[in-house]
Amino acid sequence: MQNTAKSRAGSGQGERPDSRIAVSASKLATADLNNLMRALEIDVVALTEMLIPSGHRAEMGTIDAPAVHYTISGRGRISIGDGPWMSLEPHLLIIKPPSTPFVIEVDGTSGPKKLISRDCWKQHDSVLRIATPTEQPEIIQICGFFNASFGQSVGLFRELREPVVEKFEPTDKIDLKLREAVEELCVQEIGMGAMTASLLKQVIIALVRRSMKSSCSWTDRFSILADRQITRAFADMVARPGAAHTVQSLAHSAGLSRSAFMAKFSEIFGRSPMAILRDLRMRQAALDLTTTSAPVDVVAYNAGYESRSSFVRAFRKAYNVDPSEYRLRVKHGGSDTGA
Repeated sequence: MQNTAKSRAGSGQGERPDSRIAVSASKLATADLNNLMRALEIDVVALTEMLIPSGHRAEMGTIDAPAVHYTISGRGRISIGDGPWMSLEPHLLIIKPPSTPFVIEVDGTSGPKKLISRDCWKQHDSVLRIATPTEQPEIIQICGFFNASFGQSVGLFRELREPVVEKFEPTDKIDLKLREAVEELCVQEIGMGAMTASLLKQVIIALVRRSMKSSCSWTDRFSILADRQITRAFADMVARPGAAHTVQSLAHSAGLSRSAFMAKFSEIFGRSPMAILRDLRMRQAALDLTTTSAPVDVVAYNAGYESRSSFVRAFRKAYNVDPSEYRLRVKHGGSDTGA
């Protein structure tokens, strides 16, 4: 997503000042993670129920989205991409990298495993059920394909290269959340998209909590979480996109020099801080336009723009439509044009 709005780090036109003093660089990152989890947006692509009998295997190709695998009951094994086999057991949760095939199989009688054919794949709306109708399943697993992002440009799991594995307990009730998500997609009632996204977000937050208590934290695998200094600055951008951040103020928040901050941030995100900030501001504006009745001038101000004209130009560049028309399209059931 790109737009033509100038930040105070550039020409200083169009965006309002901010007097907030940056926090100490030594502060624990809990508050930063809270800000990130609060702003994390979940888009559910599809859910799959996998019911695999003894002596069978199921294979699934690539989908351009990460996936959460949760074993409800039974034991088996999974191979993700070209990786080694991993044992599956009840309440084991795995996050699979995007665009990665996987195979699940269950031991049975001697001889090769029977592949569950596509004839046994039954689609119901956004829920796919893989099962053999004449045999009882040994392993039951729910697989959810989703995107977790901050705005349009930063995905939490988008750059994941290795699976994330965590063991939960029955009292964590992860299985109940995922079963409810499946039911929501099946009944197709009003608000089912929001409800399903909310349930899956609860699972992701539970995973983050578990990781923070684990002796082997998977959060270090994610660039936006691995570098605490950059995480602090990014979390501030996510929590307050409308504030008049500058490269200098963000560098101060991170406890880095301007040049070191620019180099680190650009290496991690592949874009400059101001480009990411404009993306976050446009997402904030889009949410305000569709969830409030605030005038466009107020939406612009909340997104960090003093000038309505600069905001409109930025929004048009990001969404290919003026703010007022965007609001009307969504209000009358039109699709989000995206960025």
